Amino acid sequence: MFSVKNDKQWAIISLASVPLIMTLGNSMLIPILPVMEKKLEISTLQSSYIITMYSVVAIFFIPLAGYLSDRFGRKKVLIPALIITGIGGLISGLAAWKMTNAFALILVGRILQGIGASGAMPIVLPLVGDMFHRDEEASATLGIIETSNTVGKVLSPILGAGLTAIIWFLPFFSIPIFCLISLILIIFLIKEDRDEEAPFTFKKYTALIKDVFAQHARWLIAVFIIGALLMFILFGFLFYLSTILEDTFHIKGIKKGLLLAIPLLALSVASYVTGKKIKDNLRVMKWVTFVGILLAGGAVAVISFMTHFIYLLFIFLICGTGIGMALPCLDSLITKSIEETIRGAIMAMYSSMRFIGVAAGPPVVALLMKQNIFWLIALLSVFALVAGFLAFRQIDPEEE
Repeated sequence: MFSVKNDKQWAIISLASVPLIMTLGNSMLIPILPVMEKKLEISTLQSSYIITMYSVVAIFFIPLAGYLSDRFGRKKVLIPALIITGIGGLISGLAAWKMTNAFALILVGRILQGIGASGAMPIVLPLVGDMFHRDEEASATLGIIETSNTVGKVLSPILGAGLTAIIWFLPFFSIPIFCLISLILIIFLIKEDRDEEAPFTFKKYTALIKDVFAQHARWLIAVFIIGALLMFILFGFLFYLSTILEDTFHIKGIKKGLLLAIPLLALSVASYVTGKKIKDNLRVMKWVTFVGILLAGGAVAVISFMTHFIYLLFIFLICGTGIGMALPCLDSLITKSIEETIRGAIMAMYSSMRFIGVAAGPPVVALLMKQNIFWLIALLSVFALVAGFLAFRQIDPEEE
């Protein structure tokens, strides 16, 4: 179905630019939320909405984007999505720059970014499966895609802090520029060859989805839930650490960004190495996922043992490594096991579940931080236990 205009390396670069930019557009704002709170005169809970609205909107639009990409083509969804994301960033930036009470319009811009994001990162994952038919090649490329996603997380605190040091609302204006770069890469480096046959009807499409769940429900639902829980833990922990570094240790700006980048770099490296090593072995994917979840769960369980920021960074490094191990495995389990004609829809559902975790993490953690730290640790630990149980007992596609 797909052919690459230039060589595959350039195709991978163009595809990897999408998750990198989508991650920058969201994660870049987390370390600078305390600054926004002061500039916009809003509460910590309100500032978390700047992250949450982006993700909540994406949750509802991702299934639609998945259907449209399966029916009309990945590229026809991906290009408008990048344009909408850029427009959303421009609106938020102009509101912050020109308006006195800008919070509401900033959220409108973030909503548009969320709509754009629904047709961006979730479309890249099935696109990789379409383009790279060899299992080893697809797994390695998915590892690169997840690495690009996590590299965005590594760069985001540094870039966000650096841009904010110049002008506090500059991160919003950077988003349209990043989207333009990715848009050019996708247009010129990826060529999509659609089959000549007429696209299937929506009725047939829903029937195909039902067939997929009838055959794979046990492990597929487990993968969906694990993805959501891991994203909740990751973004919740990141929000907690960002807030603690600023409020408790008074570490701000570029220095805070560099400190946050250290554990996120571990996540990035773990994603890349895992994608290279797992190849097409479903059983290896299961056990790497399980071990990764154990690492993440063990890290969050010991948050309160020490209060020094070096200790918090170290356990977040362990947590990030575990999550980085699990994510490429979850991606590969789906792309290897689901047929191309319905892959976009299934990946869209999986992406929606991940966005639920991203959306819920910061506001829930913001509320729990007002209570005893025990409740925060308990919630993250229970989520890790549930994810680990599902990986151990439910993930086994070879049996179905």
